[in-house]
Amino acid sequence: MKEIGIGIIGGGYMGKAHSVAMSAVASVFDLPLRPKLEMICGSNPASSEKYRQAYGFNRAAADWQELVSDKAVEAIVIASPQETHREIAEAAFALGKPVFCEKPLGANLADSISMVNAAETSKCINMVGFNYIRTPASQYARNLIKEGRIGDITWFRGEHTEDFFSDPETPATWRTRDDANGTMGDLAPHMINAARALVGPIASLIAEVETVHNKRPGGEVTNDDQAQFMCRFENGAMGSLFFSRVATGRKMGYIYEITGTKGAIRFDQEDQNAIWLYTAEGPEAERGFRKILTGPAHPDYLPFCQGPGHGTGYQDQIIIEAKDFLEAIASNENKWPTFREGMEVNRVVSAALESSRTKKWLKIQDIQG
Repeated sequence: MKEIGIGIIGGGYMGKAHSVAMSAVASVFDLPLRPKLEMICGSNPASSEKYRQAYGFNRAAADWQELVSDKAVEAIVIASPQETHREIAEAAFALGKPVFCEKPLGANLADSISMVNAAETSKCINMVGFNYIRTPASQYARNLIKEGRIGDITWFRGEHTEDFFSDPETPATWRTRDDANGTMGDLAPHMINAARALVGPIASLIAEVETVHNKRPGGEVTNDDQAQFMCRFENGAMGSLFFSRVATGRKMGYIYEITGTKGAIRFDQEDQNAIWLYTAEGPEAERGFRKILTGPAHPDYLPFCQGPGHGTGYQDQIIIEAKDFLEAIASNENKWPTFREGMEVNRVVSAALESSRTKKWLKIQDIQG
């Protein structure tokens, strides 16, 4: 098995997740490439060295420029703050290196457009990190829809709700200051991506975005706590989406409901190893939603476990992402979701923010960055 040198920029929450994934992926999946933890970069040389020792990398970088330009680093994972994504990705593509970038792709739509142009001009492999849509259950939901099991989709409801800022006495942090780190930059992209993956492109929307707790211990809150929008998909389906970091009681409320002309699907990430399916078949008296536990018959489950219902977890989603990225590099063919998907998600976020300001329905195609 050929080795490929991996460089990861960012060693915190997601940097650790990607480091663990790259360490494990070749043991879980049968791959043409085995990743080698070549170099890691934190916010300064001291943190880089700390992460190197903790995660098992060969070397620590003094800064991201050193990592990107190093010849032994053959593929790059960006797990640093959003405002750094564009410069790093463009530098990597200029050197012909594949890039996996955490969501949101850029700090804004303009950044994302530039990153897509750089990726497509370079013809390098590129992928964006929407991990939740990769659970075996959500992959199965996508297959059911593609196969026509629930007919033509007529309605979609999605939410991404958590409660880590529900207490107004929770101190202000970096998450409460920059626009890119509000709910629309942090949580919304995941469910917008899910809506697009399950139903298709969004044609138009009208949105409300608000800050619930304007002040917290330690400072003012300058970004958004929650948002909602109604939308119409390009295929004609109606939809509504809600996002919140102040949803008391919700820990991982990545939830969707899909109604079709022949059936329906329900999913809740807090029970990520199950999906609820209704099909309009058989006697009326016997119809109803049935809970399907994921198992070896569902996408990307068997490499982790042979037992149905035993389940996969959060880290496994990141390992699946690593598998997809490495397979794309080996085949030199991009796999979904590419940077272009990340850009289109950012376009919907921009439309929602603009709609909230103008109080108007907006067409997504009119938002140009």
